[in-house]
Amino acid sequence: MADHYRAPGWFTRNVFNQLVAFLTKRGMSVMGSRVLAVKGRTSGEWRTPPVNLLSYQGRRYLVAPRGETQWVRNLRVAGTGELRLGRGTEGFRGRELTEEEKVPVLRAYLRRWKAEVGIFFEGTGPDSTDEQLRAIAPKHPAFEVLAAD
Repeated sequence: MADHYRAPGWFTRNVFNQLVAFLTKRGMSVMGSRVLAVKGRTSGEWRTPPVNLLSYQGRRYLVAPRGETQWVRNLRVAGTGELRLGRGTEGFRGRELTEEEKVPVLRAYLRRWKAEVGIFFEGTGPDSTDEQLRAIAPKHPAFEVLAAD
């Protein structure tokens, strides 16, 4: 499923994401939002989309509900990035999860943000079976956020 991607609609791209990014850049997290800063894989320029940072069982994760986004591709190449909230910046290293590791993380992500992103998960939700979540896991890259080396 390496090429699965759902582009955001006009409202999401031009209103919702812009509003979340604006608030997050000013230090107001919207349900765990951060600005992800990762260097572009070809340009080397910083790219800064808003993301939902999931805290689950003492660890932190980034999940791509829309699939193989540009930030996913950039993070795979760069291996590192920054999470920004207001003036605070935290460098991190991203470790991509295996399909099996994604199952409980996707469940926790959907428990927290299903109302916002559920449409991208093909009818699965926090109460779906492990098999149902395993079936959609390849379409949703996920990374553990680790301390920068």
